[in-house]
Amino acid sequence: MGKRILVILGHPASNSFCGALAECYAQSAVRAGHEVRQLFLGAMDFDPVLREGYQQTQPLEVDLRRAQADIVWAEHLTLVYPIWWGGVPALLKGFFDRVFLPGFAFKYRKGKAFPEKLLQGRSAHLLVTMDTPSWYYRWIYRMPGLHQVRKTTLEFCGIKPTRTLTFGPILGSKAAQRETWLKQANAIASR
Repeated sequence: MGKRILVILGHPASNSFCGALAECYAQSAVRAGHEVRQLFLGAMDFDPVLREGYQQTQPLEVDLRRAQADIVWAEHLTLVYPIWWGGVPALLKGFFDRVFLPGFAFKYRKGKAFPEKLLQGRSAHLLVTMDTPSWYYRWIYRMPGLHQVRKTTLEFCGIKPTRTLTFGPILGSKAAQRETWLKQANAIASR
């Protein structure tokens, strides 16, 4: 029996290699019998800035309310994004800031050091591109853009990352290498 999968493209351009990875993953998951929905952050209409922090409630735009409904619907999330300046693109960070809110993704509890995780029971895949060689990003930079998403965003809210694939360097990569990377995305989506 298939899962309900939400594929989130965190690159602002859907015609990027990240866009190709997201589309390949989604098509492969559908062929494997999963139900798939997709979010293209670059096509959504929302303010990525949490204007007052958590001091005031900032009304959610229609696209963000739909995104929250899709996250609740999903059993599995797949995030596809590039590493820029060692971290996630501003658009993806803004999406997290605006959507993964207290009361939706987590809940502070009086007298408790850690909040209640409101999105438990979901898993996630991360498909991440970069221009830095993957080994260098891992061992020299210590993967801040992966830790931020896996540990301090998804796991904080109860979503369990089960697989992370890194693709790079994208800059200067040949068509054959990109085809190999697309096959890797196809393989994990087919499971």
